[in-house]
Amino acid sequence: MRSAENLSRGALICAALASLIGCAAVGEPLKAMQQSMTPASNNAAPAATVAAKETPVAPAAQRAFDDAARALRAGRNDEAERGFRALAQANPELGGPHANLGVIYRQAGKLTEAAAEFEQAAKLNPKQPIYFNQLGVTYRQQGRFDKAREAYERAIELDASYAAPLLNLGILNDLYLNDGARALALYDRYLALSPNGDSTVAKWVADLKNRKPTTLATSRKEKA
Repeated sequence: MRSAENLSRGALICAALASLIGCAAVGEPLKAMQQSMTPASNNAAPAATVAAKETPVAPAAQRAFDDAARALRAGRNDEAERGFRALAQANPELGGPHANLGVIYRQAGKLTEAAAEFEQAAKLNPKQPIYFNQLGVTYRQQGRFDKAREAYERAIELDASYAAPLLNLGILNDLYLNDGARALALYDRYLALSPNGDSTVAKWVADLKNRKPTTLATSRKEKA
């Protein structure tokens, strides 16, 4: 199916590092954490971290985050989970550790736990669009399409230039909500933000405009 889940906004670090905050293997959370801590993948490859700007953190917390992020990138998910969980407990004001835990749980197929972590990240940092995009991806995987739509729309509200939720919302409308007109408008907005183009999405647009059954549906994935 179409997938934006594998896209990392800026390099997710594959996603969570920068600020303690998606690619089916979510890279945004770690990246968000990295950028912030200075706060704020569909395959078995190591998960990406999520980063997002949050409140400045102490050097010790930054080092702990870096250690957990390295473990996550190296595929040592148990170690990464312990590290992010300890960070979340020691720094309850930070959303990044929760977002990265969401990445870990979603990759493990624990969607209920993943949704809870992304919800907490978004609650702690409601201005971070990356968290809402990741939450939308998780809701969609749970079959909670209305909730996924709300999460993607919130991400777009927060940052209209953030391409991943535009593509993800387009896919949601195209394949799950049966709203081709809305999907087309979203795909067009996504392509307008893609300076190098996207031939795959351009084909989806052509399919919709010609009112043909999409033959690419099974290969479409969200961007995480």
